[in-house]
Amino acid sequence: MQIAFEKLSSSPKPFEISLQGVTLSGTLSKQHHDTAILDGMLDGALEVQCDRCGVLFDVAIKQPLKLELSQHTRQNKDNLDIIEFLDGIIDLEYILQSEIDSIKSTYHYCEKCDGIDDFEVEI
Repeated sequence: MQIAFEKLSSSPKPFEISLQGVTLSGTLSKQHHDTAILDGMLDGALEVQCDRCGVLFDVAIKQPLKLELSQHTRQNKDNLDIIEFLDGIIDLEYILQSEIDSIKSTYHYCEKCDGIDDFEVEI
């Protein structure tokens, strides 16, 4: 789902998009002429792999997501939650895929491996 910056107004526009069992829903609103605010919620379940034993399992996801979206290059060291869409089109699927990739890149341990202090586990 793509939305042009010029189509946004200061009143929040609702959206909902799903990918790989995770739903991103919320609102988009224009903050300035070249920035918008995404205020949303990630919800669903995502299949991940245990980093210790390799078994696949689902992890529940329910977390808020607030991002600043810009159509110009921004250098703000205080706010790292900025995504730049230099072509003037906000790509919600790209945002959701980025959040899914971020979740998958963290460490995940299944119930069997969670809490084990040993570095190596015999399987």
